[in-house]
Amino acid sequence: MDAIALRTFLEIPYDTLEELNLGAKQKRKDRIPAKELEMFYTSYLRKEKRIKAVTIGFSDIEGRFHMLDYDKKFFLHSYNNLTFDGSSIRGFSRQAESDLRLEIDWSAYWWLPSDVFGSGKVLIMGEIKDKDGSPYHMDSRGVLKSYLSDLYKKDGYTVFAANEVEGFLLQGLDAEKTFDEKKGFELTSTGGYYHSLPTDTLRVFIDRCAEAQRALGFENEKDHPEVAPAQFELNYSYADALIGADQIQLYKLVCRQIARNMGMTASFLPKPVVGINGSGMHTNLSIAKKGKNIFHDKKGQGQLSPFAWRFIERILSSANDICLILNPSVNAYRRLDPHYEAPNEIKVSEVDRGSMVRIPLHNEESARVEVRSVAPDANPYLVMYSLVRTGLEGDIEKRGEDKRPRVRYLPGTIQTAIIQFRQSEWAVSLLGEEFKQKYVQLKQAVADRSPVELGTRVKMGEVIYHHEVYNQLLWNQF
Repeated sequence: MDAIALRTFLEIPYDTLEELNLGAKQKRKDRIPAKELEMFYTSYLRKEKRIKAVTIGFSDIEGRFHMLDYDKKFFLHSYNNLTFDGSSIRGFSRQAESDLRLEIDWSAYWWLPSDVFGSGKVLIMGEIKDKDGSPYHMDSRGVLKSYLSDLYKKDGYTVFAANEVEGFLLQGLDAEKTFDEKKGFELTSTGGYYHSLPTDTLRVFIDRCAEAQRALGFENEKDHPEVAPAQFELNYSYADALIGADQIQLYKLVCRQIARNMGMTASFLPKPVVGINGSGMHTNLSIAKKGKNIFHDKKGQGQLSPFAWRFIERILSSANDICLILNPSVNAYRRLDPHYEAPNEIKVSEVDRGSMVRIPLHNEESARVEVRSVAPDANPYLVMYSLVRTGLEGDIEKRGEDKRPRVRYLPGTIQTAIIQFRQSEWAVSLLGEEFKQKYVQLKQAVADRSPVELGTRVKMGEVIYHHEVYNQLLWNQF
């Protein structure tokens, strides 16, 4: 008998998946109480016999996405008392105090496409807690969730985000881990912006990713090849900032797995190939209160409100303080090259794509601030948190009336960004001293293994020691 015929694990058609995941997303938007969601989903899991495992996802402080699979029966019996070894996660707890708790965020629940994730599984995001049950201060997702919740309770603010995440489709499996700087990466196509045949390799990859994202409830808008050869971008609707950050993690996971299924590699290195445009993660932000977009003012400069302009000014004033969060890798500083529409100037503009902040064309509903200097390998939770909190609470740089505006630039190398981050008092206010120190130590370790001068060729160190290309066997040699 065929072994496959013996398995009856859950496999849901894509159109039904989309309905289920949009329903789960709506519950999240409606802020359904956690206890009510817990009862709803545990009841479902008990009734649905074809689910074999529950995947719990969480992220470390650099933004790597980790997953633990729990047998469904064990999960239903023990979900209130899940623990894991935090010392095995880079940047988390020390070996002497390694155990951490993993609580369930019942609002962040997805039914999964079985051809991407395997059959019989659902995914739920986890919240990391310390031994005593208090929020773990290194859990960047928990930090963002707590801050957004406080904003809503205190000021009635709902923060919305939409991200434009670019990547490259590279030939071969594990192309980053096997990188040879003498050969470089082999691209899957040599086309450019919008240019590909309907069923060429890049278009097939984009289509499959779009299908999976649609099924996961992303509410797709458009997808296309980007400016550089073999570069892609899939856009989806704006959402609450925490949902938006979760979707970035799923976006990258889906792209990587689908590329692997095709015998290729989806890379989110900001600049894997010199001489062509790099990849960004443009982050569009707006804030609503009582259902009204408070960034909009029809009579304001650029049709933005004074509130929005202060938000922008605070981000620009602290641009160097948070640059290491928005651009967290050696390779990210190759992208900040002014020859390729690089957003490396610390200024705001309605038209200049070299500006760190841009004001896109908008109406009342879509009025927003676009931060263009974010790299696609940045931790999405830290990106959202640092931009929103800086925009609302950061200092505004004071200029004398007779002082001419000077052109300011973001750091040109990670070494400069690290120095500025170390010296930043605002970074301590944002993250706390311990989080800041652990984060900068991880970045320094990679910088020390990479040449200071970037040069005109992508070097081995900036790829194989990259936080998203993490190879434990390699790191254990040091």
